[in-house]
Formats: sequence, structure tokens, C-alpha cells
Amino acid sequence: MGKSTVTTKDDAHALFHSLRAAYSATPTNLKIIDLYVMFAVFTALIQVGYMAIVGSFPFNSFLSGVLSCVGTAVLAVCLRIQVNKENKEFKDLPPERAFADFVLCNLVLHLVIMNFLG
Repeated sequence: MGKSTVTTKDDAHALFHSLRAAYSATPTNLKIIDLYVMFAVFTALIQVGYMAIVGSFPFNSFLSGVLSCVGTAVLAVCLRIQVNKENKEFKDLPPERAFADFVLCNLVLHLVIMNFLG
């Protein structure tokens, strides 16, 4: 049983090292988008934790906040897919157009969320 634990630990270490090496080759603009996605998801998790501790009296506000964070994260992932140079599906799409789509979709998302708040 001890040998299996050692090989599992070595495999996990090798996997982590290969992922870290591959991510170090990622362009800076994609890393910035990744940080933005992590921030949006982290903010949604904080809101869920706050709701679990304090309560969800204005439930529309809770739903609006969480859906805003999740929707923004999804739109940022879509932006990352479109801006990535290694993605051949969007090779003809300029990054400026992808960013304009991101901004427009965020405006629509937040207008819907503001309308949902009442």
C-alpha cells in the first residue's frame, strides 16, 4: 500500500509540473483574462458563503449578484477562446472585435440583471 501512495504522489507531482510548464508558455493577455475569471468565480463563491451564513432575505439581490458573477465569468471564457491565437476556429476574428463583443454582451447581461433587481 505504501508503494501505491508513492507512485500516486509522483504522478500528481509530474502532472502539476507539466501543467505549470505548459501554462508558463501562455501569453500574458490570456493570463490576465484567467485572473479575471478566477476573480469573478471567487466573488460568486463569497456571495454564496455570505448567503449561507447570514441568510437570503432579498433573494433577488442574491440571485442577481451570483448570476452577474457567473455570467461575467462565462463571457470572459468566451473572450479567452476567441482571443487565443492557437484556436484555429476564430483565426479570422480580430481581437478588437472579440473584445467589442465581450463588452456588448456584458452590457446586455448587466441590463437584464438590473431589470431583475426590480
